[in-house]
Amino acid sequence: MDKTEDENSSTISELVLVGFSNRPHAEMPLFLFFSLIYLANLFGNTAVITLVLLDTSLQTPMYFFLYHLAFLNLSFSTLVVPKMLFNFLATRKVISYNFCLFQTYITLFLEVTECFLLAVMALDRYVAICYPLRYLIIMNWSVCMALSMGAWTVGFFSSIVPLYFTFPPLCGPYVVDYLFCEFPILLHMFCGDTSLHEALMTLGGAGTVLFPFFLIMLSYLRILLTVMRMDSAEGRKKALSTCTSHLTVVTLYYGTGLVRYLRPKSHYSVEGDKLISLFYAVINPMVNPFIYSLRNKEVKGAMRRVMGKYNKS
Repeated sequence: MDKTEDENSSTISELVLVGFSNRPHAEMPLFLFFSLIYLANLFGNTAVITLVLLDTSLQTPMYFFLYHLAFLNLSFSTLVVPKMLFNFLATRKVISYNFCLFQTYITLFLEVTECFLLAVMALDRYVAICYPLRYLIIMNWSVCMALSMGAWTVGFFSSIVPLYFTFPPLCGPYVVDYLFCEFPILLHMFCGDTSLHEALMTLGGAGTVLFPFFLIMLSYLRILLTVMRMDSAEGRKKALSTCTSHLTVVTLYYGTGLVRYLRPKSHYSVEGDKLISLFYAVINPMVNPFIYSLRNKEVKGAMRRVMGKYNKS
C-alpha cells in the first residue's frame, strides 16, 4: 500500500450513501413504512427488556437470554435505521467517514454476537428438554451469566479486534451503494488487491457463522432424539412447541446471514443486497420479540401484572 493511498483515506470526511436515491418516488413511502417498522421494533424489544427486568416470573434462563437478544436487536436497528430514515428525506445523502467506520465495526460485532447468542439459546433448550429435572441446577445464574458474557466477548474478539488490525485505506469514488456501512460493502472500496480480505471474510464467516450454526443443529438433533423417545404424545408436542420460536428466529437470521457473507465476490448484487439488509437490519429485529415472546402466555401474564402495578401506583 503506497503513501498516497493512506493520505487519501485519511482525508475522507464523508461518503455518499446511495440507499434508494435512484428511486426518488419511493423514498417517502419507504420512510413512512420503515418508520412504523422501527417504532414496532422499539416497542417490542423494549417491552421484552422491561418485562424481564420487572417481573420475577420471567427471570429464568430462557428469558434471561431473550433479554440479551432483545438488547442486541434494539442496538443493531438503532445504529442503522435512524440514519437510513434521515437519508430518505435528505437532499444530500451522505454519511460521515467516522460514523461509517463505527457502523462497520459495530454491525459486524453485533452480527457475530447474535450467532453465538442463538447457539447459547439452543443449548438452553437442549438442557431444558433433555435434562428437565436438573435444568435449573445446570443452567444456574452463574452459568447463564458466563454463557451470555461469553457470546458478547467472543463476538468482540472475533470481529472488532481482527477488523481493526486488517482494515485497509479506502479509495475513491467514496460512494456506498447501500443503506448503511458494512464490511462486505466497503470491501469493494478497499485500495489494492482484496483477495486476502475476501479469504479472511470467508474464514471468519466459517468460524463465526457456521460453527455456531453447527452447535445449534447438534443441539436440536439431540432434542429430536430425546423427543422421539418420549412415551406421551402430549409431552412430545409440548417439548417441540418450546423450540418452535427459536427455530423460526434461527431460520430467519441464518437464512440471510449465510447468503450475505458466505459467497464469492462475483455473486455480488447491489439491489439484492439492499433487500437482504432491510430484512436483517429492520424486519428481523422487529419480528423477533413477537415471534419469541410477546405472543407467549407467560409474557402476556407478566405484562398484565406490570401494567396492573403501574395503574395502582
